[in-house]
Amino acid sequence: MRVGIEVGGTFTDLVAVDGDQIEVVKVPSTPANPEIGAFNSLQGAGVSPAKVADLVHGSTVATNTILERKGASIAFVTTRGFRDIVFFQRHDRRNIYDLRYKKPAPPLRRKDCLEVMERVDGHGTVIVPLDETDVVKGLVPQIAAGGYGAVAVCLLSSYRAPQHEARVKELILQALPHVRVTCSHEVAREFREYERSTTTMLSAYVQPVIDGYLARFEKTLAEAGFRGTFSVMQSNGGRLPATAMRRNSITALFSGPAAGVVGAIGQAARSERRNLITFDMGGTSTDVCLVVDGAPSVSSETEIDGLPIRTPVLDIVSVGAGGGSLVWIDDGGMLRVGPRSAGATPGPACYGRGGTLPTITDAHVVRGTIRPDAFLGGGMRLDEDKAHKAFEAVATRLGMSIRQAASAAIRLAVANIVRAVQLVSTERGRDPRDYALLPFGGAGPLLAAEIAEELGCREIIVPPNPGVISAFGLLAADYVKVSGVTHRVLLSEEAPDALRREFMRFRESAEAEFRAMGLEGALSYELTAEMRFVGQAFEIPVDLDPARLSGLRASDIADAFAAAHRRIYFHGGEPGRKIEIVGLRFGVRRRLDTLPEFRERPSGLSSSGTIEVWTAAGAVSARLLSADRLVTGKPVAGPAMIEGYSSTLWVAPGWRAERDASGNIIMQRT
Repeated sequence: MRVGIEVGGTFTDLVAVDGDQIEVVKVPSTPANPEIGAFNSLQGAGVSPAKVADLVHGSTVATNTILERKGASIAFVTTRGFRDIVFFQRHDRRNIYDLRYKKPAPPLRRKDCLEVMERVDGHGTVIVPLDETDVVKGLVPQIAAGGYGAVAVCLLSSYRAPQHEARVKELILQALPHVRVTCSHEVAREFREYERSTTTMLSAYVQPVIDGYLARFEKTLAEAGFRGTFSVMQSNGGRLPATAMRRNSITALFSGPAAGVVGAIGQAARSERRNLITFDMGGTSTDVCLVVDGAPSVSSETEIDGLPIRTPVLDIVSVGAGGGSLVWIDDGGMLRVGPRSAGATPGPACYGRGGTLPTITDAHVVRGTIRPDAFLGGGMRLDEDKAHKAFEAVATRLGMSIRQAASAAIRLAVANIVRAVQLVSTERGRDPRDYALLPFGGAGPLLAAEIAEELGCREIIVPPNPGVISAFGLLAADYVKVSGVTHRVLLSEEAPDALRREFMRFRESAEAEFRAMGLEGALSYELTAEMRFVGQAFEIPVDLDPARLSGLRASDIADAFAAAHRRIYFHGGEPGRKIEIVGLRFGVRRRLDTLPEFRERPSGLSSSGTIEVWTAAGAVSARLLSADRLVTGKPVAGPAMIEGYSSTLWVAPGWRAERDASGNIIMQRT
């Protein structure tokens, strides 16, 4: 049996595959102890851990640790004279007209920033040797006196010459073996000191939390008889064994959203759709990603709580527009949705767990697109009266009826998601009208038609069990390791040879690392060059085919760069202008066997007849259908509500839906 468990902000999802049998379960998350919710999902599905051969896990633990500032007490160690780098940051201002603007706050105090005597220049040449006496008699006592649980070591230019960092770590562990030490060359061997510093700092900050969380979960599983393999999803769309993740937990920052994209791509491929805009609308946020020819865009940098992180991640844009996002009115009297969320506790008002503030889920209950007795296949009864009561204050302030206020909140959530889609499409040089919209998450299919109409998309693909696609994506994910390194060189006739040498070094290292992790089998490789015109401040990614490196010429690289530059900026640059490579990103992948067909779980609902739904145009009478009873090849014209166990699909007027042979529901505008 293979099991994927994804811990979200509101629900924990499980997909279990045993031969041709597939089990799907959603249970409430337990934010204080996420491993409890994960284990509860196994019990809810009736799955014995002793029968599980492969368990894949994704969670928001790393993200929440940073956002809630609940990580370890850390010390930041850097070259003497640079202790303020995490406070100086960059010159940019996110809100240029905010007179009270403050730069993002790192998760430590200035007194936690410590120094050692050493200096390496940008070419890797040692200018000042490491003063080991200074480390032993100065740094180590400061760490011991501070009671730090973790230490982040980021020395100047160590991406070129890491020997000083490695020695500092060795000396700290000799004296303080209980302290976890993270070095920048282990997590982000790339230039730009501030970004490398924050990446190392945040990695050290979450490491003890992730390590403890995984250890508790593994212990609980072992006590229940689990003897299989345990792996964790990464932000780059691939998984790694849990033991490897403990050495670089920052790569699990966006594991849940990444898993959803992987699952969506795999399921859409069965309907021969490869150009997609995916959007995952869960309990706390909506995550949007652009997929071109079956491959999601990958970014070398992301940020969380305003702090940059240099680690490869799927290019996902998140907005605070989930089912649990709060609906409120600001000081200017304007209606707002998110980014605050009711979360799993107390949750939306309709959950009946003490929440009183209106959310998007409450809005759906009010307008009729969620039936209170059909939520989670009837397994969780919603309180319609509490949903209406939650919207009373908002409706009064706006001078609307409760249904009008709920409808306005949903239209605003749609606008927020449309803006997020534009960030990954039109602002990347892509026209959303050329892509199919693929919604998932518990709330995604409810808004898909309205979002598609705003974007001009003509087709929507709704996978089976859309509310648990992230858990399915965990099982569909390959084993992947992505590494970035700064490699600055002018594009000349000698550049391809240097590129080949760097790639071969990476390949040898990757093969040894995968053997050490017990991941035998054929490996495939990916190579991306970070390139720019000389004088530009930022680079763009240019994908290169490792299989064609032997005959690669400088002109081929220049042509690939010009095409990428033209797609983003609508011009290929001035003829003859010098081009440089500033970094390389290597990927290695071990593919898994194909999963069985993902089928709709029977909801247990007897959905039939008609229901009244309140839309922006007023009340409409919609057909009520059960998702698992849709007949392949028999279209359903909107307005209609198609209810499943994990989600409900709203087929708006002017649309029709039809289940195809792969199990996906294809919606098209009539």
